[in-house]
Order: sequence, then C-alpha cells, then structure tokens
Amino acid sequence: MKDTILIDELEAHFRVGVPDEERRQPQRLLISLELEKDFTQAARQDDVELTIDYDALTRSLLSWGQDRQWKLIETLACEIAEWVLKAYQVERVRVEIKKYILPNTRHVGVRVERIQKLSDHPGTT
Repeated sequence: MKDTILIDELEAHFRVGVPDEERRQPQRLLISLELEKDFTQAARQDDVELTIDYDALTRSLLSWGQDRQWKLIETLACEIAEWVLKAYQVERVRVEIKKYILPNTRHVGVRVERIQKLSDHPGTT
C-alpha cells in the first residue's frame, strides 16, 4: 500500500543562486513535497500523532531555510529530502523546487526522490 501526503507549491523565500548578487535577497521559490508513509493506523484512529502533521512540517521547513543560503536549488532539494527523511520518518520523499529566475521561461526547477534506507530504521541491519 502506498499512502501519500502532498504539499503542493509551498511558497518560500530563500537565498539561492550561484552568483553572490543573486543570494543577497531571498527569492520566491515554490516547494512541493510528496511524503509516502503508511497512515492506515492514523486513519483508523483519526489521530494526527500517527501521521505527518503537515502544518508543523511546513512551518518547520520555512523556519529551517530562513537564515541559510545555497548556490544550487539541487543542493537545497537534496537537503530538504534528507531533512524530511530524518525528521518525519517517511518511507519515501519527493521534493520539487521551482525558481523564477530565467527570462522567457515560466520557471526552472529540480525534482529529487529519496528513500529511507533499511539501516535507518531502529532494529534493522
């Protein structure tokens, strides 16, 4: 069974860009997440503690990136994916970031996917 929580186009203002000038001011990014985790028990018990509190996750993500900067949105996407895997114990995470920097394009973007390693789960080897 594949249960998925979707967070679509969370607006963030982070400092991202190769040239120093581009990183001087935060720029608008849209961040989408797909979080796979079995939430059968959460649904049965109607209990947010047994699933992913997406409100808390989005607030934490915005705070996490507030005073940081990256040259590449690729780096940002990978770091978000690793952070989500560790902080929220999801089985799989997909991160997509859209950036509005190039003229004559709607946006540029990246998408990464990371899977929880079996060795990351307690009691497994």
